[in-house]
Amino acid sequence: MTSLLTPVRTWHRPLVVCALLMLAVMLAAGVGLVVDGRTLLDEPVWVKPLKFGFAFALYAGTLAWLLTRLRKGRRLGWWIGTVFALAATVEVGAITAQAARGTFSHFNADQSDRVTLALVPILTYGVMIILVTQLILAVVVLIQRTGGAAVNRAIRAGLALAVFGMLVPVYWLVAEIHPRTVTDANGARIPMYQGHGIGDPDGHGMPLTGWSVTGGDFRVPHFAALHGIQVLLLLTAVLAALAAKHAWLRAEKVRARLVGCGALGYTGLVAAVTWQAWRGQSLIHPDRITLLAVAAVLLLTAATTAGVIVTARRAGAVPAETPERRRPAH
Repeated sequence: MTSLLTPVRTWHRPLVVCALLMLAVMLAAGVGLVVDGRTLLDEPVWVKPLKFGFAFALYAGTLAWLLTRLRKGRRLGWWIGTVFALAATVEVGAITAQAARGTFSHFNADQSDRVTLALVPILTYGVMIILVTQLILAVVVLIQRTGGAAVNRAIRAGLALAVFGMLVPVYWLVAEIHPRTVTDANGARIPMYQGHGIGDPDGHGMPLTGWSVTGGDFRVPHFAALHGIQVLLLLTAVLAALAAKHAWLRAEKVRARLVGCGALGYTGLVAAVTWQAWRGQSLIHPDRITLLAVAAVLLLTAATTAGVIVTARRAGAVPAETPERRRPAH
């Protein structure tokens, strides 16, 4: 457990600053939700900055910690983290500015608004910069050990999921074109060149997240995959804490195998919700095929986890041979 914790003062400073700025965005957006009644497509204008602030605060904080684990390529890692922090800050800043103006950020094709014309390229290419930094960081992590076997497995699997989560928006940018005209919070008619859903490009309605209840929504796998690394690191920390009370968990390889089981199950669920969204189906309205796929993932994860636990407990139940109990050789 101690090996997972490093002093915050040693964390990557630009990413720590980025995370703090994202928390400030969340605070400002929270106030906006209370005092500003404007809506975009029946959703409060400040919901999007709130969600992006939360996501990037969590992820930037995770990367700030992760970069302290590097043993090779530390200088490269520092620059990658700095580029990520700048790109994320600019991206969320542009989203917040458009929310304050009562208009759309992503997919906005309004040619008459100079501010939108200046911000849309930032929003479009900022995602690509963030994706490239993720890919480079994943390669840097793959060529080294960043800790014990359990931590190392959680980080590698989590970064792989995060890269996939960053690739999902690329798919909806090029595969599903939804040209249309919608009304912003100021009553202006705004042309849009894209959406985030299949079947209903502007679908929403799900509590808290605002994800679509009428069609497939690629924000679901995007969010789930992006935050897989936090889920797996939390699992690693919980297993390390439980090892103090359960002797069979004290072997590093056992905890690593259990983290692997968790990564298998989480990846399977991400694949299931991605497939569900691609078929134009809302997360909360799964059909029989989706339910069968999720059930298969859960059963496989449960079976592999049970196998690891049973094997570890049996190995821990075998008493160690002591010198007094050894029989002399004849």
